[in-house]
Amino acid sequence: MQEIAYTDYVVPFLNQLPRGAFLTVKSGDKINTMTIGWGTIGRIWNKPVLSVLVRYSRYTYELIKNAADFTVSVPLNKDLQRAMAMAGTRSGREADKFQECRLSPEPGHKIDSPYIGECGLIYECKIVFRQKMEAECLDKELREKFYKDNDWHEIFHGEIVGCYLAE
Repeated sequence: MQEIAYTDYVVPFLNQLPRGAFLTVKSGDKINTMTIGWGTIGRIWNKPVLSVLVRYSRYTYELIKNAADFTVSVPLNKDLQRAMAMAGTRSGREADKFQECRLSPEPGHKIDSPYIGECGLIYECKIVFRQKMEAECLDKELREKFYKDNDWHEIFHGEIVGCYLAE
């Protein structure tokens, strides 16, 4: 695993994100991963930041709300569509996604949360800010399209403390 600048693979990250990436969180002795298709990367507070959204209904939310960090693992050269589909539809409350998806949770280099060993690009992030979405602050069209059922997201902003490329 080679450490790289977080900006080196922003375009491949953004191109892959609509097809999916893995958000992985450890809280206490529990870990879980889920598939994400939304997120953003940039600079806030003079820090490199990766922001992810997690719905309150997700098991991952139960973990991340008490966690200090998270990883985003991006498949670059390996087809993990089946694993992403499963990780995005099954709950970690009822299943060991790592076992069922044949994914390897590898220890983080600079944080407690593990990353997915089968992925080629890894972002390690320390949570620096979290933000509950407020319905009245969201564009009405987006609110009607994505939140008809009132299953809202919380946004987690993570300072990128490490970025790695599998060799």
